[in-house]
Amino acid sequence: MILTLENISKSFSEKKLITNINLYINDRDKIGFVGVNGTGKSTLLKIAAKIEEPDSGRIIYSSGSRVCYLPQLPEFNENTTVLEQVFINSGNETRQLMEYEAKTVLNKLGITEFDKDVKLLSVGQRKRVAIAAALVNPCDLLILDEPTNHLDNDMIAWLENYLIRYSGAILMVTHDRYFLDRVSNRIIELDKGDLYSYDGNYSKFLELKSLRENMDAATEKKKQVLYKKELAWIQRGARARGTKAKGRIQEFEKLKDSLEDVRDEKLGMSSAASRLGKKTIEINKISKSFNGVKIVDDFEYIVLRDARIGIVGNNGAGKTTLLNMAAGRITPDKGSVDVGSTVKIGYFSQEPDSIDASQRVVDYIKEIAEIVDTNEGKITASQMLEKFLFTSEMQYNLVEKLSGGERRRLFLLGILMKAPNILLLDEPTNDLDIETLTILEDYLESFEGAVITVSHDRYFLDKVVNTVLELSGDGTGRVNEYNGGYSDYIAARVFKEAGTDDVRDEKKAVKESREKSRKLKFSYKEQVEYNTIDDDIASIEVKIADLEGQLEKNSADYVKLQALMDEKQLAEEQLKEKMDRWVYLNDLAEQIENQKI
Repeated sequence: MILTLENISKSFSEKKLITNINLYINDRDKIGFVGVNGTGKSTLLKIAAKIEEPDSGRIIYSSGSRVCYLPQLPEFNENTTVLEQVFINSGNETRQLMEYEAKTVLNKLGITEFDKDVKLLSVGQRKRVAIAAALVNPCDLLILDEPTNHLDNDMIAWLENYLIRYSGAILMVTHDRYFLDRVSNRIIELDKGDLYSYDGNYSKFLELKSLRENMDAATEKKKQVLYKKELAWIQRGARARGTKAKGRIQEFEKLKDSLEDVRDEKLGMSSAASRLGKKTIEINKISKSFNGVKIVDDFEYIVLRDARIGIVGNNGAGKTTLLNMAAGRITPDKGSVDVGSTVKIGYFSQEPDSIDASQRVVDYIKEIAEIVDTNEGKITASQMLEKFLFTSEMQYNLVEKLSGGERRRLFLLGILMKAPNILLLDEPTNDLDIETLTILEDYLESFEGAVITVSHDRYFLDKVVNTVLELSGDGTGRVNEYNGGYSDYIAARVFKEAGTDDVRDEKKAVKESREKSRKLKFSYKEQVEYNTIDDDIASIEVKIADLEGQLEKNSADYVKLQALMDEKQLAEEQLKEKMDRWVYLNDLAEQIENQKI
């Protein structure tokens, strides 16, 4: 075991982020960390990396363990070169041993000028230098906060393979679901203040989480039934005389306090779009160059009313430039972009329009629209905020109190409140949690208008787009068009490079691989437990009944009474655990049986 976090709690002002969290990391763990934005994922990473101190709890590292930490926004010494920055916290011996490795990693990440001053690098280039520093410096635990941001698709694929082969432990926050699926062997989830751990990759996590939620729902349903029964008993006029009646009333109060709010608080994005005429965006033989390098050359395209277009290419290829020309934010050197009279563009940029940090959340949305017409009817600004997981309390908080991901979600809501009919999305997956991305994908499926997106998120592209435009990035300004999602584009590109255009077999293989689901089955231990759990529950129930009889017989012997009560409490806890396992195992057995049909 490399790291143990025991009963960790952390608050910021009046907001409790983490309460009594326990986490154990072993030397071969590759852990993906998921959860809604604002729940404290980045904070927990900083605590694990000893960048921040918890309010309470213990951090225990095994003797001699080394940690490398990649923050979302790395800090740099402006007076260093690229290579010096990689080894800024390392000794000369490490640099001599790892310099060749560092240059190799930097090359893979698109950084080729090792003696270039850090202050001359872009934000994305700086992030890639920080990734190289985290990878090449020897450590036992690698902590990564959004490592795929600012990487193009080829770089992400390379990093993915690097981390699959990585020999140390990894703890990472990322919204890239393909990345999580291929790298992780364990997923932890921060949900409503509780930390859940699931063995397996992201696909297995979805499977196990569904089972847990079904089990929780079944347990909650049983509690609701019991509550109604006990409430009827209370309302009939429970006599508060006698130990038995008092105990039952106390148990009723405990049950009442334990009941959850059964409303499922899921983010929902109601479609609100303006009418779109026949003419959308027509791109007429446009060309654009920067410093003599062609970004786009003689490119023409007509955006259909229901288009779903993904723009891909290496960093610096000009993806955002093409999107900005389509939006009318940048004028092409040659050619023109004609926009229909009914077109109302919603532009979700990488750098959101400035939001007044001293403004209240609800006021920011109300300035855009008090009421919006959706397919659910008229919805107020406050109701839309609720759908975006901004509670009534959060709505009256200042914007400055929101996390980076929460601000990005607020900016997205502001765009949708304007009821656009063409959406231009520039890296929409950056800083959005997986739950928000899942609902955004569902929203885009029902969106009655065109969607053009620049994204490095392969899962998002596969889910959303049916056409891929690839910017060559080689100075020719060529734009290649591919039918299908990202996986189809990769398959076509591989076959094209191999000298053939027959990609049907590869597409079929990709589709089968994507749709192939993991078969459910009992483990050996689960099968044994399933066969014996009914007898185990019956045995514990007999024991509890026997203890209740002994409690009545020994009511005058306070010492023995206390011992019997303690034993009964332990037996009741064991019964609860067994009942929870019974629900889980029977639910799993039912799903296994259903998949045979």
